[in-house]
Amino acid sequence: MAAQSARPRGGWRSTIWGELAAEFLGTFVLIAFGTGVVAMAVAALNQSGRGDVPFVASGDWLLIAWGWALAVTFGVYVAGGISGAHINPAVTLAFAVKRGFPWRKVLPYIGAQLLGAFVGAALIYLNYHDAIASFESANGITRGALGGAGDSTPTFSIFATFPAPYYDGSLIGPLIDQIIGTAFLVIFVFALVDTLNQAPQFNMAPLLVGLAVAAIGMSFGANAGYAINPARDFGPRVLAWLTGWGDVALPGVGGYFWVPIIGPLIGGIVGAFVYDFFIRDVLAARGEESPPSVEERGRTVEEKDGAE
Repeated sequence: MAAQSARPRGGWRSTIWGELAAEFLGTFVLIAFGTGVVAMAVAALNQSGRGDVPFVASGDWLLIAWGWALAVTFGVYVAGGISGAHINPAVTLAFAVKRGFPWRKVLPYIGAQLLGAFVGAALIYLNYHDAIASFESANGITRGALGGAGDSTPTFSIFATFPAPYYDGSLIGPLIDQIIGTAFLVIFVFALVDTLNQAPQFNMAPLLVGLAVAAIGMSFGANAGYAINPARDFGPRVLAWLTGWGDVALPGVGGYFWVPIIGPLIGGIVGAFVYDFFIRDVLAARGEESPPSVEERGRTVEEKDGAE
């Protein structure tokens, strides 16, 4: 099949608005499939007759971890060719701090990511609101109730995260957890796009980013739900607040809502500095160069140079 190339058309698509559209759709895909798998695990499977017990710890957690991994993978595949598919404010900030991403684009990217996350969550609510309502009715859950017999945290968890009860109301542990998880995420992302290191072929990177998210979820997920992405948590959290979860969503348990915002932003910067100090700067000091076999947007460096 002959290769197809898009003919430049100009207009808004050739400006930052085209990048923001890509970030919006990529984040929309991420949240639609990520919150969708949680909706399946919490409410839809057991209420549809296809399962009996929600959250059978290990099994459901693996379902959720792999669901989020695939959500990230396809979100990055969707948007990667245009914006680089940050689909995460922590990643955008890390690239601005350590990779020369233009600071003037940081807030617009974050805005597009938040909007995409909100709309993705809205789609899941539209699709699963009957299953959620059925689950609440069957289990005596009062939407918006926090604690007690009618606690609505299980259905709220479809959309956003909350700290484990063993923290006893302290937000320090969850904050540290979010810093650690996001630091690992950015370390892995920086490694996968670093052409001085063992960067994969371009079309494999999204899959490997998804595997990184799966690894983080399996190893660091229980403490606070591994948001590791301010847009992933805050956009759906606002949707939950608007659809009846009230204080459970905002401000959240003990005012928790800010933790999965600030923690990932700090963690992203920490991960960027850690990766550069231990790996990138060492590679540069040794005079490593990018191999021509490393693809840039689907073309090798040699092909790109020959086309110019």
